[in-house]
Amino acid sequence: MLSNIHTHSTFTDGKSTPEEIVISAIKKGFISIGFSEHSYGPHCTYGIKDTEAYIAEIKRLKEKYKNEIEVYLGLEEDMFYFCDRSKFEYIIGSCHYFRKDNAYFPIDSSLETMEKVLNDLYNFDVITLANDYYSTFCDYILKRKPDVIGHFDLITKFDENDSPLFFNNEEYLKLSEKYLLEALKADCIFEVNTGAISRGYRTTPYPYENLLYLLKKEGGKITLTSDSHHHDTLDCNFKESSKMLKDIGFTHTYVLHNNEFIKAQI
Repeated sequence: MLSNIHTHSTFTDGKSTPEEIVISAIKKGFISIGFSEHSYGPHCTYGIKDTEAYIAEIKRLKEKYKNEIEVYLGLEEDMFYFCDRSKFEYIIGSCHYFRKDNAYFPIDSSLETMEKVLNDLYNFDVITLANDYYSTFCDYILKRKPDVIGHFDLITKFDENDSPLFFNNEEYLKLSEKYLLEALKADCIFEVNTGAISRGYRTTPYPYENLLYLLKKEGGKITLTSDSHHHDTLDCNFKESSKMLKDIGFTHTYVLHNNEFIKAQI
């Protein structure tokens, strides 16, 4: 079952219109496509500016293409600014910022920004940075219980470079596993997110391999998403990631179908 629920369009920082995305999903053989624009937040420069127009457009497409594909209205909620959840069919809960002394600093905008945050705010203390990120994110997850947890280890986005901060750090790997176990208490679906692959930052999806093995061991629920920002990338690396998940031991993912998350065999 081909499906993707993490999709951005020209309503926020995507490059394709919602209708271009729906048409592409139909051509690719998707059973469902879910839109998840970035929620509004005064700290988020790419958050949605006209929520009502977005809602109206997705509802229009849902009706127009109802005989060809299931279209779902979601939102990617930034953990620092809650949305009106009743307006959406699902939410993805994500953390895109560090917050220190009531100021916000982006996590994933660029390697240079990440290094500046690490230097200026954490004096190059990788473990304290990671602890701040995960503890804050897990507090949100346990309180909010989003339908889907977005790119759980986003802080590792730029780690496939000449000077990795996380993947070769045993203390970090143990810390990330500790917080994954904490997040599992919320009983949410974790996304296996290929977005950084399509944008050239990673060769593997979020979460990193150690967390995927732990998710499998603990019976965690997963959904395969592309965090797509263009209609061509809706199924980016899905075949390769599905094989990886099968090799780890997963037998199914969750997809949105008939208005609920159901198990789909990999």
